Amino acid sequence: MTNKLRHALAGAAIAFSFAVAPAYAAGITLNESGSTLLYPLFQSWIESYKSVAPDVALTAASTGSGAGTDSALAGAVRMGASDAYLSDAVAAQNPQLLDIPLAISAVMLNYNLPGLNGANLKIDGPTLAAIYSGAVTEWDDPRIKAMNPGAALPHQGIIPVRRADGSGDTFVFTQFLDFSAESWEDNPGFGTDIPWPKVAAEKAATGNEGIVKTLAAMPYAIGYVGISYASEIAKAQLGTAMVGNQAGKFVLATSRSIANAAAQLDPRTPPYERISLVFAPGDDSYPLVNYEYVLVSKAQPDVATADALRSFLLWAISATGGNSDKHLAPVGFIPLPDFIRGLSEAQIAKIGGE
Repeated sequence: MTNKLRHALAGAAIAFSFAVAPAYAAGITLNESGSTLLYPLFQSWIESYKSVAPDVALTAASTGSGAGTDSALAGAVRMGASDAYLSDAVAAQNPQLLDIPLAISAVMLNYNLPGLNGANLKIDGPTLAAIYSGAVTEWDDPRIKAMNPGAALPHQGIIPVRRADGSGDTFVFTQFLDFSAESWEDNPGFGTDIPWPKVAAEKAATGNEGIVKTLAAMPYAIGYVGISYASEIAKAQLGTAMVGNQAGKFVLATSRSIANAAAQLDPRTPPYERISLVFAPGDDSYPLVNYEYVLVSKAQPDVATADALRSFLLWAISATGGNSDKHLAPVGFIPLPDFIRGLSEAQIAKIGGE
């Protein structure tokens, strides 16, 4: 375990609870922009929330976590969605912003390897770090073969695919590399946009949609994709890797393995809720797990907007509302545990109108 991982797991937590109240403000528009991973869930929420608060219009834009964070910082949207939490430095500079988890998600590792896309090949963090730094360049490299004995790995060059835009998926993926591979720790480190090592074969694509399309068009490519795009991965008949976790076990991203990972770390979530769920301990823990955050300002332009925003967010995290299986299961998310829901409710209660 690296020092960075030990630091990320530190934290304390307290719990609160609030009742979910309906929104009655007429003519209010709540606009969201950001995470392409969260976007499919927001689309589902928009349709359902019409029957909860018909006078409140919700809009969503799939712009990437980096753009969502920037929009929230600039006050350009009511909600900036991100798969990445704010750094301590950015949070300190912007005390008006709340960083609120809405659900728990994951990032998958997918590949296009003719003849092996149904095999669920195994891969670990150090090997992925070597691929994305250019140290491992062939699919039949001894490190990959050792994890996949008996697999007919081709002597073909690996095409590493990454995000071109500022992305929370990049944050989660590179944090996994940072925590699991000493060769990646601190240099280049992790973030929504990092100084990627120069790799001749690499390709960059915008959004999860772009990653899926690039993988589908390029045999021998590998990339990271938000789990809400699992159906698109299946339609493209791409492979999904089993990823090595902290216990040295290889696991797929399933509702159970995501929940197992979250259960190991979410008790450490502090009241401000900015914490990593990546590379959790446990044999059955999937290692690329994250909170799906929404960034909102405590100070809204008026009381009606503040009321509408609080009501929507309380509905979104409610087990009978936006956190129900109806909404989460189709995108592969899992609901917030009661303890974390209480923390999010406490943050939501801080939203007010000027």
